Amino acid sequence: MGTSILRWFLSRTVRQAVDMGRQVRKFIHAQRDLLPPEKIQEISKAARELKGAIAAGEKPDGIRARMKNLEKVANDNLLAYANAPIRENVEVFLVTGAVVLALRTFFFQPMAIPSGSAQPTLWGITSENLRGQSHAKIPGVLGKLARTVWSGVHYYHKVAENDGELRIDPPKTILPFVKYQVLWVGSTSYRIWFPPAELEQRAGLDQGQLIRKGEEFLKLKVVSGDHLFVNRLTYNFRRPRRGEIIVFSSDDIPGLIQNTHYIKRVIALGGEHVRIGNDRHVIINGQRLNASAPGFENVYGFDPKQPPLVDHYSGHVNDFVARQYHRGGFTPLFPDEKTEFVVRPGHYLAFGDNTMNSHDGRAWGDFPQEKTVGKASFVFWPIGGGDHGPSRFGWGYR
Repeated sequence: MGTSILRWFLSRTVRQAVDMGRQVRKFIHAQRDLLPPEKIQEISKAARELKGAIAAGEKPDGIRARMKNLEKVANDNLLAYANAPIRENVEVFLVTGAVVLALRTFFFQPMAIPSGSAQPTLWGITSENLRGQSHAKIPGVLGKLARTVWSGVHYYHKVAENDGELRIDPPKTILPFVKYQVLWVGSTSYRIWFPPAELEQRAGLDQGQLIRKGEEFLKLKVVSGDHLFVNRLTYNFRRPRRGEIIVFSSDDIPGLIQNTHYIKRVIALGGEHVRIGNDRHVIINGQRLNASAPGFENVYGFDPKQPPLVDHYSGHVNDFVARQYHRGGFTPLFPDEKTEFVVRPGHYLAFGDNTMNSHDGRAWGDFPQEKTVGKASFVFWPIGGGDHGPSRFGWGYR
């Protein structure tokens, strides 16, 4: 037995012969109800001869001769499969799909950043309405393609062919990842492929508004949010740590949009006492977090002389500080620096890095650890930087 295994590792011919014997036995089992007994016996005999040659330690030439004999006998007696190439391609496709599904389920799940709460660490979808900006130029076909592939920038541009009132149809999905939306100016239709969410609001369009012939009634630039892989494996071996960017399910968590995923930075763990100081630093069990804490190098690297800004690292604000900048009311659990929040055992408290524009644990509290999906990992698209600053492609963000 040991000698046979060693020969399998050392000899390519032996490996091919073993694989051939395995394939022929599989075909025999598949066609056992279709073949007459004498044909099954003839194929089985040739297969046993090949197996015996391997076990007896025959030289490669002898094994190859047995392989040729088995191939001839199998071709003469086995039934041909209809559309064999198609069957083989389907089998490859199914195996590949199973591998991809397993990787997605147990290791790395792709995710698109849904909102701007993690900015500027990770960016959600942003848009700029270019309507009325004559200086804003729309790239040609190749320019659009290059910017989409490299930087995730999409342009939507339509010019009215006639006067008429604007009518906006709801988006339609024709395939799982293919949808379109139709805009009408009078009786003329304009089909928009892969429209962004809330196209009307982003482009400043209203049902029934009057459009003039030659008017650029749709001139919109949309920058896709970051797409990343969620590492589902790490937290099977350890718990999330403070400062890590975590993805969790919103199901059955009060105050959150249901049946989706949220991405936030872990601030506190079960049993910890949390306050937010007026200096925009979180205080855990009496200890103030600062830029030296792992994961908070950028979050707390802000200039304390500058006001907290949207889409900038500005620490974490409580409601007292937010009201000073006319943004109060979105952090009800932390009205001032004296209010203390105690994280329940088996729960996590998480905040967004975009502290002036984040619906996070300051409003809805902690969430159960069993809702954890995984750890934010590799950003795989967009590849290049651009409208959202330097590229975040790879593991370089913190």
